Order: sequence, then structure tokens, then C-alpha cells
Amino acid sequence: MAVGLAITRPSEQKNNGRITLYVVLSCMMAAMGGVIFGYDIGITGGVTSMEPFLNKFFHNIYLKMKSDDKVSNYCMFDSQLLTSFTSSLYVAGFVTSFFASYVTRVFGRKPSIVAGGAAFLAGTALGGAAFNVYMLIVGRLLLGVGVGFANQAVPLYLSEMALPRFRGAINNGFQLSIGIGALSANLINYGTEKIEGGWGWRVSLAMAAVPASFLTLGALFLPETPNSLIQTTQDHQKAKRILQRIRGIEDVEAELDDLTKASSTSKTSSQQPFKIIMKRRYRPQLVMAIAIPFFQQVTGINVIAFYAPLLFRTIGLGESASLLSSVMTGIVGTGSTFISMFIVDKLGRRTLFIVGGIQMFVSQCIVGGIMAVHLKDHGGLSKGYAYMVLIMICIYVAGFGWSWGPLGWLVPSEIFPLEIRSAGQSITVAVSFLFTFIVAQTFLSMLCHFKSGIFFFFGGWVVVMTVFVYCFLPETKNVPLEQMEKVWQEHWFWKKIVGKISDDRGKGEV
Repeated sequence: MAVGLAITRPSEQKNNGRITLYVVLSCMMAAMGGVIFGYDIGITGGVTSMEPFLNKFFHNIYLKMKSDDKVSNYCMFDSQLLTSFTSSLYVAGFVTSFFASYVTRVFGRKPSIVAGGAAFLAGTALGGAAFNVYMLIVGRLLLGVGVGFANQAVPLYLSEMALPRFRGAINNGFQLSIGIGALSANLINYGTEKIEGGWGWRVSLAMAAVPASFLTLGALFLPETPNSLIQTTQDHQKAKRILQRIRGIEDVEAELDDLTKASSTSKTSSQQPFKIIMKRRYRPQLVMAIAIPFFQQVTGINVIAFYAPLLFRTIGLGESASLLSSVMTGIVGTGSTFISMFIVDKLGRRTLFIVGGIQMFVSQCIVGGIMAVHLKDHGGLSKGYAYMVLIMICIYVAGFGWSWGPLGWLVPSEIFPLEIRSAGQSITVAVSFLFTFIVAQTFLSMLCHFKSGIFFFFGGWVVVMTVFVYCFLPETKNVPLEQMEKVWQEHWFWKKIVGKISDDRGKGEV
């Protein structure tokens, strides 16, 4: 039977404690790494719909837009240079994720977060001051370095600081922060678009320095996670003091013992984590590290995030109305992610994945159907149908916001044992960046050629990923990180592959 149930064990009781103010403040500061990522996603889609920005850097698109009587609605923004501006960040993030894995494993989670904030600040300065498209793209590459470090370290930091029974809620704070960043960017774009003189886009790009400064400076005062302290320094006393402070209790010996055992296991393999992760006993984790971020990108969400203003202009809304519509979808996405924080540790990961998948599929089919019937190459949708599309996109965004959005970061960050945790997260981030780049680079061309069929294309992938979760993803709620391997050994499919290998590590595993 393809149903994976949550596993409750006596060992869970060892990991007692409560949520402390120290943990809340530390996790809020670390989650600023999500804000910079979300801000960039939101700001990029907004400025690329602003006519002064297009006129300065992408003049051919500006001319096409002004002569729209000769250009198909679906092909108005088809430009490889424009998509290169958007997607260059993800090339840099893809490459950076592998370097960030080494820094996170050897030096700790905190240095990676600091490095991410500093690189993002440098990219922001170049973008805000850009006078040609090449300067813009170099700035985007630096932003990619920053996001690569942040996305590698922050989800791990949040999972390792959290109590098992609250891990879902705390880790979902990363996706909530992405949503807050994107919503802030949409609001700023809506305001700066009205600035006279055509320089509002510079304000939009430069304002990214605000969350990046908070992250960089705030990260200097963050505590390192107990897991990372034991792995990198072997200072058990310092790790014990941190544990006592973040758990709010004195008796942390049981959890410290679990961390120490996990660290001892990792010693023999920590020098070759990418080789170790290829072993048979880690096959389920490796599959999930690749499949989950891949599926997260082919939901089509980044199409909405990057190009929502352009998409709304395609269906006939004006520049200001398009930006306001993006604000609305941002509010919906952030709100739904906030809701998921309260239900993910009660309903579980699988339930949210499946319900969210059904919701996304239905709304995508309705949007595709409306556009197929009513949006031709020339002219726009009637106001009624345009608002119906907007409502369906909001429903789609809500489905993503409490399923594949937060869980796409949560599940990979919690399934890896300590010896391969940095490597596993690196693979997750790299796959995410790779397919974000591919989707961002190809979407405007696909929209031009597929037209309304683009929504059915992504809807088909949503069906595939929902079936995949139902069949192959076990429930991980309330399971301590150090006990996570057992969920695979008890799963109907994965137990055939891993068996009891994890219990026989010293007996010559193949």
C-alpha cells in the first residue's frame, strides 16, 4: 500500500523542550535569506514590465510592445536577452551551491549565511547603478552567488534549530520569508512605476539592499547550530550550552547523545559526502533531493513569480493594473504559506502535497481553457474573463503556497543524515537552480509557441508529481532528524532497496 504514515517512537520523547525566544529571533534573522530570494523574484518580474526599463535595456521589446497590432499577444515579450537577464542569477546559484556545500560542511551554517548576504549586497549595488545590460547581468550573477549560499544554509539552519514537533512550522518560515520578500517587491514595483522621470526601476532594484543588509549584519550575531558545532569543532560543551539555551531546559543529554552519535558516524564519510550519498542506503534521499526541487519548478510557479506582470499584460491588463494584480497574488501566496505553518505538523507533509497538487491542477486547466477559447493572437480578454484568470491564478498560488512552496524546502532539509546533509542540500539547491534557469530561460518562447497550452503543460507535470508523492514519499512529520533513516526502512517501496542496510554499516555494505 502506497500510504506512508507518521512514525512515533519513544526516542522522540528525548527531544523535549519548548520554543524559546532565542530560537524564534535566530530563525527570524536566518530566514531573511528567504526574503532576499523572494524580493529578487518579485522585483525582476515587475521591472521587466516597466516601459522605461524596457526602453533603456531591451529596446526591441519596447518597440514590439508599442506596435502590438502586428505581434501576437503570446509573443510580445519573447526575447532571449530578456530571459537571460532573469535567468542569469540561477546559473550563478547553480555553480555556487557546490562551493556553498563545502563552506557549510567545513565552516558551519553561519559563515554561509554571512557570505550569501555580502554577495547579494554587491549584486544589488551593481543592479541599481546599471547603465547597460551587461552591468545588469553581472549584478544578477552576484545576486545568484548570494542566493546560492543562502538557499544552501538557511533551510538546514532552521531544521537543525527546531524541535522535531515544530520543525515543519519553523522551516516553512523560509518559504514564508520568500513570500514576504516577493510581496514587498510587488508593492515597491507598484509604487516606483508611478515615479516620474523613468528611474523608478532603479529604486526597485536598489531596495534589495535593505533585507540583504539585515541578513549580513544580523547573521554575524547568530548562534551556530548544535549539529554544526559538533560536526565542525567537536566542542561538545559549547554544543550543550547552545542546546540548553535553544531548548529552554537543562536536561539535553539525550538529544546531545543523538547528535554525537550522528557526528561519529559522519566522521568516516565527511571527506567524501558526494561519493557517500551515491551508496545504496541513501538512494531514497538522493532520489528526493533530485525529484522534489525538479517537481517544484515544473509546477510553473516561477512562471507566475517572474513573469506575472508580463502575463497579466498579455491578457489585456495595463501596466499599473498588471503590477497591482501581482501584489494580489503575492498576498495570497504569503497568506497561504503562513497558514501552512500551523497545519504542516498536524496534517503532515503528504496531505498538503496532495491537496495542493489537486488545487493547482484544476486552476491551471481552467486558466488554460479560458485563454484557449477567448484569447487570440490579437486583442485582449474581456474584463470579466481577465478577472476570472486572475482569480484562478490566485487559487493556484494558494495551492502552491501551502504545499510545494514550503514543503519543497522543508522535506529535503530534514531527510538527510548528518554525514551527507550538506551534500544533499547542495544537490537540492543545484537542481532547483538548474530547472529554475531552464524554465525562466524558455518560458517566454514556450508561451509564444504553446500559447494557452503552456498551462496544460505545467498541469500535466502537477499530476505526475502528485502521484509520485502519493506512492513514494513517506510521512516525516514529528520524526527527529537523527531517526529519519527508519522511515525509508518501513516504507512499502524503499524498504526493498535499503532493507536493514543502515543497521549493518559495519558489515561490508556494497
